[in-house]
Amino acid sequence: KGLSAIFHFQGNQTLESLKFLTELQRFEHPVKADGSLSFLVVGDWGRKGLYNQSLVATQMGVVGEKLDIDFVISTGDNFYEDGLTGVSDPAFNESFINIYTASSLQKQWYNVLGNHDYRGDVEAQLSPILTKMDHRWLCLRSFIVNAGFVEFFFVDTTPFVNEYFTDPKEYTYDWKGILPRQEYLSNLLKDVDSALRDSTAKWKIVVGHHTIKSAGQHGITIELEEQLLPILQANNIDLYVNGHDHCLEHISSTDSQIQFLTSGGGSKAWRGDIREWNPEELKLYYDGQGLMSMQITQTHGDIVFYDVFGNVLHKWGISKDLDAAEL
Repeated sequence: KGLSAIFHFQGNQTLESLKFLTELQRFEHPVKADGSLSFLVVGDWGRKGLYNQSLVATQMGVVGEKLDIDFVISTGDNFYEDGLTGVSDPAFNESFINIYTASSLQKQWYNVLGNHDYRGDVEAQLSPILTKMDHRWLCLRSFIVNAGFVEFFFVDTTPFVNEYFTDPKEYTYDWKGILPRQEYLSNLLKDVDSALRDSTAKWKIVVGHHTIKSAGQHGITIELEEQLLPILQANNIDLYVNGHDHCLEHISSTDSQIQFLTSGGGSKAWRGDIREWNPEELKLYYDGQGLMSMQITQTHGDIVFYDVFGNVLHKWGISKDLDAAEL
């Protein structure tokens, strides 16, 4: 009911009135009876099954069943090359419904937009019509998922990147709903800062499409490093999870507690494309397809990266004291 109510609201408001909403929309997701939560993260996937997308989907189904996942997070670039043309674009079936067919993946999908999605009809991906076509689908620009002891903050990162505005090359981006840009970004940063500050969750996880720290092809996104990262550091978040670089990656920051996790191996990958990075920080760099999982409780989180064959590439555990929960 909560989802349908919010989508009904969206569908009956003008873009102008929606633009001035100042509070991020919130969704509630229950934890398991044993107090745990588990989920998968995949990004940069929508290629109609090609470039091993179908093989990654198969492994997602296997891991999803093993972990009894509660939901899936998509880090964006949901439909290549240029997003969706509209709500009736067959790519929604060809790249999503017909690919992620395993029973364990018939859970809620929380999706953010990537830069390739912005090259199509953005509002199509935000439309309640897609949710009627497949109940799993939820995509908004920025929003919050509250799961009790953990809160997820989904941030629309594409409008931060100057290049898409100043040098779009041959691409056309759909900027409806975010102009004037500086006002949009200013409001978004304030909303994210306020929501993080007000959060009493034990764990704070921020999800965006673009990298902040990465040894991959795109590397550091300067605009996020300058504008978003200081807010994340000031509010002591635990994880920043992204796609954009088509690899699997874990960078452990030496100047804050934040772990930077890239899960952009949902289909096409960039073999051999790696930059130099401080080996003290770079815990994993894998230039192939795959996915990430996380199991989390009040006191512990387990992060695992898998390749397209289901092999475990990397494991990482994070612990918290129980009494450090709600201050």
